[in-house]
Amino acid sequence: MSFQSFTDYLQLEKKYSPHTVTAYLKDLEGFQKFASEEYQYSEILDVNYSIVRSWIVSLVDSGISNRTVNRKISSLKTYYKFLLKTGQIEINPLAKHKALKTAKKIQVPFSEKEIGNVMEMLENENNFEGCRDRLIVELFYSTGIRRAELINIKLNDVSFAQKTIKVLGKRNKERIIPLLSPVIKSIQAYLPFRDQLDEIKDSDKLFLTAKGVKVYETLVYRIINSYFSNASEKVKKSPHILRHSFATHLLNEGADINSVKELLGHSSLASTQVYTQNSIAELKEVYKNSHPRN
Repeated sequence: MSFQSFTDYLQLEKKYSPHTVTAYLKDLEGFQKFASEEYQYSEILDVNYSIVRSWIVSLVDSGISNRTVNRKISSLKTYYKFLLKTGQIEINPLAKHKALKTAKKIQVPFSEKEIGNVMEMLENENNFEGCRDRLIVELFYSTGIRRAELINIKLNDVSFAQKTIKVLGKRNKERIIPLLSPVIKSIQAYLPFRDQLDEIKDSDKLFLTAKGVKVYETLVYRIINSYFSNASEKVKKSPHILRHSFATHLLNEGADINSVKELLGHSSLASTQVYTQNSIAELKEVYKNSHPRN
């Protein structure tokens, strides 16, 4: 069956990113294949919860984590809500489904020292890739932006006069983030190298590869992972950990959680509160070392 109307709904009404839409469709196609092969259903509009439950069991038995199973079911839930909303079904087979239990995912931020060590490594870079990589690290840590947001930054999103940068977040929501003076200087140091590339295909984008096309997700991950592998022994070294570090360090220094929420582009405070765990840990340490009764 075709999922075109659902795809249009995700893209145009929900304003989900292409990456998210692709993930949703992949999950639906996986369930459709299961329903067809195991129960001979050509249309998943007609399935009941027992078939969905069988799919969940098969996913768990295959070794997939509960977190991943929950994500797949979330895609299915969104689809059936859409069908209900558009009058294509009368009963949502997932209406009473409860998510599988998952272990809390602990994100360990980089320390200020680890970030400082990476910046020292990049301090004297004087070529295209070195200046670009330094700016990428600085921008992640000083603004807390997401990887997809960084990749799509345009040259005219940067305002040197206002010392701000405009980013396009989830569901095409724009936000303006202030830039620190050192980041402004790093942008100004990078731009001449960028402009001297032999051929520039994505001329509107800030971050380019040596071939003149915009940087891509894998490359950005490799850049962060490579530098932080030389400065940190933490298991996970990714752009998201730098975003996590940005939020945690701001909160540790007394920043208002609502302000951090706005900087991160979160739609609800609940999304930001995950970053307070490390702040509480820091507070406990200060309390333990400072309280006269300890």
